Amino acid sequence: MAIWLTENSKIIVQGMTGGEGTKHAKRMLASGARVVGGVNARKAGTTHLDLPVFGTVREAMDATGADVSVVFVPPAFTKDAVKEAIDAEIPLCVVITEGVPVHDSTEFWAYAVEKGNKTRIIGPNCPGIASPGASNAGIIPADITPQGRIGLVSKSGTLTYQLMYELRDFGFSTAVGIGGDPVIGTTHIDALQAFQDDPGTDAIVMIGEIGGDAEERAAAYIEQHVTKPVVAYVAGFTAPEGKTMGHAGAIVSGSAGTAQAKKEALEKVGVRVGKTPSETARLMREIMQSR
Repeated sequence: MAIWLTENSKIIVQGMTGGEGTKHAKRMLASGARVVGGVNARKAGTTHLDLPVFGTVREAMDATGADVSVVFVPPAFTKDAVKEAIDAEIPLCVVITEGVPVHDSTEFWAYAVEKGNKTRIIGPNCPGIASPGASNAGIIPADITPQGRIGLVSKSGTLTYQLMYELRDFGFSTAVGIGGDPVIGTTHIDALQAFQDDPGTDAIVMIGEIGGDAEERAAAYIEQHVTKPVVAYVAGFTAPEGKTMGHAGAIVSGSAGTAQAKKEALEKVGVRVGKTPSETARLMREIMQSR
């Protein structure tokens, strides 16, 4: 089992004919993902990577049955690309693009809500989603880990890869990189709920970072709704106050948003929190070995 992305998912790539779109569409195809076409209004009717290129997301969906779109378009055009996917009511839209203005992300997130939340947005500024052995939508390397029964939700792309690698002897049901921008389409809580409901997931790794209160809200949700074991890592214990660190949303103001505050909130509800990614992997290994 997996969440949101399965072996039956049919993927289109918005921006497939560009440099990044081409590179990662090739990688997705090589991994066995069912990439069925691309979208570029200026190149509609042509082929690229031996796949058809369509003028709109709606045309691509009608012709191929696609139910996932991966967005590789420049930041200035990302808002329109995502709104087009929402208008087409594609079930899942994975926005890889980095540097999307926050007001644009806010606008297309609100647009999705206005349209009835028929399109789940993952990202922006994220590595995407991978269900090992089934499908891969985004830039997560497909050969890090085999299929297994751990679920992973992470703000950080590189830490996603590290935890997948360190726990490769157990494998993953699905890994979701939600992105570290201040406004994102899918949250820790969304993924926690999906993993809790997924019979193919036995335990959950949650990776957070400084800034905002997403991890504290996730802790409150875990306390009320999650019965599966959760381990966590929070990046940024040494981050200086008031300085943005890496992701646009990773900024500490006073005592709010610190790694220590997030760690304490998670531990208060029974989540084991590693001091390093490797310790976090060890904590999960202990859980899996005891099952």
